[in-house]
Amino acid sequence: MSFELQELKGAVALRGPVIRVVVAEVRGSTPREPGASMLVWSNGQSGTIGGGALELAAVHAARAQLSGSTPARVTRHPLGPSLGQCCGGAVTLVSEIWDSERLEALGQTHVAVRRVSGEAEQPFGLRAALRDARSAGTALSLTFASGWIAEPVTQATRAIWIHGAGHVGRALVAVLAPVPDIDIIWTDTGPERFPNDAPQGVTVLPAADPVALLDHAPETAEHFVLTYSHDLDLRLCDGLLRRGFGRAGLIGSATKWARFRSRLAALGHSPDAIDRITCPIGYPALGKAPQQIAIGVARQLLADGPPRAAMKPTRQETA
Repeated sequence: MSFELQELKGAVALRGPVIRVVVAEVRGSTPREPGASMLVWSNGQSGTIGGGALELAAVHAARAQLSGSTPARVTRHPLGPSLGQCCGGAVTLVSEIWDSERLEALGQTHVAVRRVSGEAEQPFGLRAALRDARSAGTALSLTFASGWIAEPVTQATRAIWIHGAGHVGRALVAVLAPVPDIDIIWTDTGPERFPNDAPQGVTVLPAADPVALLDHAPETAEHFVLTYSHDLDLRLCDGLLRRGFGRAGLIGSATKWARFRSRLAALGHSPDAIDRITCPIGYPALGKAPQQIAIGVARQLLADGPPRAAMKPTRQETA
């Protein structure tokens, strides 16, 4: 889990000051792990620290804090004795007020380091951990010590290109947008094809010919072709095979895929190259409703993890 800076900026821009509650430390059995967080404002919330009595108490306390003047609070909660939860462990929560001024002071950073209680100087162990992470080029895990907390800021590690803003495209974007570490680029043939309220952090790219956008995708990008047009679907698949990709999936039936295989072969692509594209996508046994398709695709993406290497075009494909 990490500090989702862009999500926090979006929430502050939309709602004004918000409280971010993060699990800073755990002992024993607890609902969530360190780094789990939620945002709370006067009449709503997003995210979760595990639900139940702990979350309810944290939400009430956050709203009281938001109406007061305490910028940060550290609280410790034995789940069994004080809250009646059966987990039996203990959780330390850090609750902070974030507004545009504080976000500006934080700036663009890979690690969000700040003091949340007391007056102690930044502890030596934290300074050493930050230095070691920088020198090794690795991400720092959440560190909480002596009233200081340091969290790695979420960095998108997977580029997911979703081609098509119809029912399935919208369902897939809705399912994947909240997932950390994913950067979603959404294409279609015109701005009128997209909803007015695309999820926070999703990049909407309308273009008369979305195939022309493929040159802007990273080699390891993962593509899902879901457009309203079989002709456009075919041209996108052809374009992907000619330039390479990390993963590619095409919506459709076995019959559609048989026709596409034949047409892609006629365009010069080898059977092995064509096999790089998955069709149908997701888990067909779940059903054909857009949300069922989206859940199947998301499950497969998260279970398989990011592609280990880009699938590059062969000489035959570029001939």
